[in-house]
Amino acid sequence: MNRLLRNATLFDGTATLGRRSVLIEDGRIAGIFAADQDLPQADIVEDLGGLLLAPGFIDTQVNGGGGVMLNSEQSVDGLSAMVAGHRRYGTTTLIATMVTDTLDVMRAAADAVRAGLQAGLPGLRGIHFEGPCFNPLRKGVHRPDLFRPLDDDLMKIYTGAGLGAVIVTLAPEQVDTARLAELAEAGVNVSAGHTGGSYEDIEAALAAGLRGFTHIYNAMTPMTGREPGVVGAALNDTNTWCGIIIDGYHLHDATALAAIHSKPRGKMMLVTDAMATVGARDKRFSLYGHEIRAIDGRCALPDGTLAGSDLDMMGAVRNTHRRLGIPLEEALRMASLYPAAFLRLDDRIGRIRPGFDADMVLIDPESLEVRRTWIAGEGEDAQRLAA
Repeated sequence: MNRLLRNATLFDGTATLGRRSVLIEDGRIAGIFAADQDLPQADIVEDLGGLLLAPGFIDTQVNGGGGVMLNSEQSVDGLSAMVAGHRRYGTTTLIATMVTDTLDVMRAAADAVRAGLQAGLPGLRGIHFEGPCFNPLRKGVHRPDLFRPLDDDLMKIYTGAGLGAVIVTLAPEQVDTARLAELAEAGVNVSAGHTGGSYEDIEAALAAGLRGFTHIYNAMTPMTGREPGVVGAALNDTNTWCGIIIDGYHLHDATALAAIHSKPRGKMMLVTDAMATVGARDKRFSLYGHEIRAIDGRCALPDGTLAGSDLDMMGAVRNTHRRLGIPLEEALRMASLYPAAFLRLDDRIGRIRPGFDADMVLIDPESLEVRRTWIAGEGEDAQRLAA
């Protein structure tokens, strides 16, 4: 069965092409047609009314959604709820994120993601282990009593088969560089975060295969005039990617803009660091036995410590465009093309191009709200997902 999406304003992942129609076959883009071309016959035809059709959003840091935290529920059903909670906001690729926890919980999360991928759960592409090789000086909301070195047990979890795209966030100064190199050589996307390391620590980690930085500025050594720190190393390096949270709470707008302008184009990607509250009516959740509330979009412990976010990817794009003044096309690339490259999946997602997976989002260009998403060519109305 094929499907024709006609009469869309197409942003193909790199540029806006104007009115186009997109043919989907077997879950992939089969063709793109201009307004003056004859359109092929299709089993299903959808008229998109001139709305903006863009590549689906790719979120590499999703701790929870749809009322579920991965730390609290390690199951395919739980992952399905997380995916649905974020899909209504345009996310079509989600990397389920495990906050620092015990080895048993980490293994259970890996097993759940493995089972979800084997079952073909739409939208799930891998797992992000955020911890537990962290520096207590930059612990954030993570439990320092669970921090541990990068030992054989962790290596076995991190490099297990069948996990899709794998991200490991660690503090490089807490890890032997030979072990970090071993992770990188195994295909793991190693990212620096929750680190009190120096510029020199990061230089050594980069030489060993460090690929990214987790939520730039947050939970890392700041940049000063004489000590560039982790932030300085991240912004100075031209080959790595930085995740950035644009919710108005994690960063000042000017600080966020400085980071975006410092990195080469293509190396700054939007992330949500989302908690269970995204896509859920209940704006409370539990982590480590503590109740955390999202108030006005801000997730925090009672002492004010930020605990992830209540941000969704459409909101991140909207904030990047409207709050920071970044052109909409670039904000969309930061939500799709650039994270696809970080994950080494930019040969199949992040663009609307023949041969690519039919993962797309339909956006009202005036309100910048999601109207519909497609994952592997299967469409869902955002309004129905919100019901």
